[in-house]
Amino acid sequence: MRLHTGTRASLLLLVYAVQKVAGVNFTQCLNDIVENAIATQNLAGLLNGDGDPVSNVSDATAISYSLCVSACGAGEEPFQWPVFSQDFSSWLLPNLALVSQLPFGAQYRLDNLMSVVLTVGSPVLAGYSLFITLLNSRWIHHRFRQAVDYPNSHFAVSILHSLHQVPLRLHFDHAHFPSLVVLPENDTWWKYLSELVDYTHTWSIASAASIAWVVVAFILTLANSPWSDYENTQAFTVGSMWLWLTPIVVGWLQLSPKCDFDRLQSAYVRADQYARTGIAHTHMGMPPASTRRALTITAMEEDSDVMSPDELLTPPVFNYSRSLRWASTADTMFLAFKAASDKAKSRMPVQFGSEWVESDDMKTIHPSNRRGSSQDITTYCAQPDGAQHSHWAPGMFTRMFVASCVSLALQWGTTGAATVVAYFTPTTGIGCRSLSYLIYAGISTLIWMMFLISSILAHYSAAYSHRPPLSARVILELSHWLRRMGKLWAIANFIWGVMACVFQYSSFYDTCFCNSSVIGRGDAAYNVLIVTAAQAAVARTAWAGAIVLACGSASMFIGLMSLLLDTLP
Repeated sequence: MRLHTGTRASLLLLVYAVQKVAGVNFTQCLNDIVENAIATQNLAGLLNGDGDPVSNVSDATAISYSLCVSACGAGEEPFQWPVFSQDFSSWLLPNLALVSQLPFGAQYRLDNLMSVVLTVGSPVLAGYSLFITLLNSRWIHHRFRQAVDYPNSHFAVSILHSLHQVPLRLHFDHAHFPSLVVLPENDTWWKYLSELVDYTHTWSIASAASIAWVVVAFILTLANSPWSDYENTQAFTVGSMWLWLTPIVVGWLQLSPKCDFDRLQSAYVRADQYARTGIAHTHMGMPPASTRRALTITAMEEDSDVMSPDELLTPPVFNYSRSLRWASTADTMFLAFKAASDKAKSRMPVQFGSEWVESDDMKTIHPSNRRGSSQDITTYCAQPDGAQHSHWAPGMFTRMFVASCVSLALQWGTTGAATVVAYFTPTTGIGCRSLSYLIYAGISTLIWMMFLISSILAHYSAAYSHRPPLSARVILELSHWLRRMGKLWAIANFIWGVMACVFQYSSFYDTCFCNSSVIGRGDAAYNVLIVTAAQAAVARTAWAGAIVLACGSASMFIGLMSLLLDTLP
């Protein structure tokens, strides 16, 4: 019995409905649509690679979005566990394993977990914390090297470099910190603390193996590039999206942050027994041990000068919250050493009215020139009359700007490369895949902005920590709100970053909606089912540009780190 045209069309639609339940096969769907078009001579919805209607069935390589939904169904292609497990273990798992090589060391495990969430949730924030730490260390080392020539100044620079991960505080009351700077009896304290906190957290077999695993996986991704199969782009897009992690891990391994809370606390307690304060008369012998610490590395959240609880957390991703206060403290320490150094160069002893005693060694200062009463010691380290010490360290905003630019370039260079490949893969345009990468990078940037503004507002409020006016209290509350919201967004973006990759491997994006780039094309959306040579050439060009963009931004970050590290103490 011969079926008329309408009956055959109905049977084909029934077949499509069964396929929709079992899963969509777009290749088979196109074949069925072509057969139906030949049988019915209905070319509606059949398009060429540019989305234009065709006059001949043989020219059809794409279908309109409406035809795709009606004929193929709105569902996705069938989930294939072998493909998912292979892709997940080959491309995403190495990056998740590399996260374990980030520096931790917080007092509580939950804080370590939050440091992972912040790093993955906002690579911009992670890169910023890393680079501002490097720039601050270079800045204070340069200032000491050029302007200070006084005993223990090199130990002071080394200690400052090692204590980026703690809430550093100085206490000048009763000549506490000036005594550390001036008294020769405190030379042992400086030397001992410098040695104790200058331990190494750097390369290990585990870290090298994890980095090598990621690098090899990315090289294999490039080998499996569109030069041979342009459609296999999801491996590169995932690898490029996560490529920022390797420079961050390598950077921290090079910088070797001292972030083990228990070890730092133990080192400080052991060194503190050697600290001495000033005395009223030099003939009384050894100065008494200090009952209050002149330099502290711990604080409590309820302390009046702790503006952000993140200051107390030692994982270095939280350095964003300490950078302004650390720079201000380091500048105060520098000014105290510089004042003492300038007076020593002018051959002025600490004790007022006494004569300068020459040392047998021209490179050292005789101990008697460094002793005096508490008032003498305080005056010796004080700034010249009329000199004002700013709450904001010199050049701080310039360093913040440079660190921001470098971290933004890393984030958008790697994630932008993934977006470019997804955008130019037929069907071109903003689709589910490219939009997911833009959302990840956009939220990452938003989180960084919230934390950066929060740290600036907190540091501003710290200037009024004792009797804050209403404006300072309002600004501090805004800082707290931004910090809390930033962490909520970081948690959400952490989950989104992982799930975006899972969606790639699980065929979640293999639907008419996503494959037709409806988000970017709107009513003109269409689904390319057969890629033409011209489209393949465009895809290959985009791939080449994306490789340069991703590898270039990651290499630039590592290269800048390596160039600037040689000036650290």
